[in-house]
Amino acid sequence: MTVQYKFFKVGTMDPEPGETGLNLFLRQHRIVHVQREFVVAGENSFWGIAVEYIDGEPESGGNAKSGVGKKRVDYKEVLSPEAFALFVRLRDWRKQAAAGEAVPVYTIFTNEQLASIAREKPNSKSGLEKIPGVGEARIVKYSADVLRIVAALENPMTATGSQ
Repeated sequence: MTVQYKFFKVGTMDPEPGETGLNLFLRQHRIVHVQREFVVAGENSFWGIAVEYIDGEPESGGNAKSGVGKKRVDYKEVLSPEAFALFVRLRDWRKQAAAGEAVPVYTIFTNEQLASIAREKPNSKSGLEKIPGVGEARIVKYSADVLRIVAALENPMTATGSQ
């Protein structure tokens, strides 16, 4: 598997063609990283978007439109009510973090990693390191937020008082 690059231009005056092409491409490829830059050029201003990808099926597997071949886990069934509540908060945070970085949510943490965090409720960086697939880069980048969310659910009075 070779990493490749694709570049898109999404105009501000007529974004539809660029958005459509970008969204179609994102659904059909395994995305590694997305870099975006706003280019100011008066009425010709645009978003320049560089997509780093691996050719092939999206990471979810199967058919991107129908979800065929994709094994879905209902985390509400497999987690305790308390763990599921934490999972939901972590998932909401992940969605915001991914939007802020313009990356797919699974590049932040996978659902399985979030479920493991919700089950284990780590209270330190070393606890997070025990979660499969959570390495140094994720620890450096996201541990403060994740540990704050875990602590807030475990000790609601302490978390409320510190904000």
